[in-house]
Amino acid sequence: MSQSYRVVDLRPESENIGESRVEGVSSPEAASRQALGLDLVRSGARKDLVAQVYWQLAEGSTNMVRLYSRVATPRRR
Repeated sequence: MSQSYRVVDLRPESENIGESRVEGVSSPEAASRQALGLDLVRSGARKDLVAQVYWQLAEGSTNMVRLYSRVATPRRR
């Protein structure tokens, strides 16, 4: 199911600080990937916060998720 998403770039070093509207994708992660070109995840530390993504499922009900940069973890032996 395609939604309309509003992606807010929160990176302090970004030249494109602001909002992007993305249509025709099925998840907040896909919207951020299209708007920012980054592979982001829903959990992380505050210092890794990259974007907030908003969308509406029903009239008057707005949803939001915070997306964080993916942190590389060392592999276990």
